[in-house]
Amino acid sequence: MAQSYGKQTEKVTFNISVELKERLLALKNELHVSLSSLYNEAITKYLREKELEKWEKGVSMALKDSEYKALNKELGADGGSLHEY
Repeated sequence: MAQSYGKQTEKVTFNISVELKERLLALKNELHVSLSSLYNEAITKYLREKELEKWEKGVSMALKDSEYKALNKELGADGGSLHEY
């Protein structure tokens, strides 16, 4: 589970419920890792999920856009051949 998050780090303070902190401590002890690594992994995963949600929303919006769909159809009508520019 260890992961490198770069050389520059910054200390961050935030509030967390007692119940959630107890669950994290239990997981930390079970996995033999630091709380910091658990926090970093969770935040990294959360950011990846949110970025994916933004891309999915963009695709959904594009597929509802009739001008985009027409341009996509026009640009894709080349028979799939490769062109050298």
